[in-house]
Amino acid sequence: MSLMDAEERQMVEYIWNLIPEEDRHGMSPDDVLLVLDLVDDYLESKGLLVYHGDEAEYLDGDIDETEQLGYIIEAVKKEGRQLSSLQVQLILDGELQYGIEQGYYEEIE
Repeated sequence: MSLMDAEERQMVEYIWNLIPEEDRHGMSPDDVLLVLDLVDDYLESKGLLVYHGDEAEYLDGDIDETEQLGYIIEAVKKEGRQLSSLQVQLILDGELQYGIEQGYYEEIE
C-alpha cells in the first residue's frame, strides 16, 4: 500500500472504514486494494477501461454486476486470498459509495 498515491490511499481507507468490524475477520486494507485492482481488470476486459500511457480512461457502459462479482471472486481465489463473497461484495459496495460521494457515479433512485 505504500506505493499508492494519496487518492488511492483515501479510497482504500474510506472503503475499509465502511466494512463492519465483524466482517473484517481475515482481511486487511491490502485486500481492498486487490479487489479495486480486480475491478479495473474486469472493466479493461470489457472494454470499459482504456489506458493511454499512464492515464486511465473509464468509458460509460453497462456492467453485469453478477458477472463482475463472479470474475472478482475467482481472481481472488487465484491470488490465494481467503476473502468470502460477502467480503468482496462489501468492498464493491464501498467502492460504489465512494464513487457516488466523489461524483464519479450518479445515484439511481
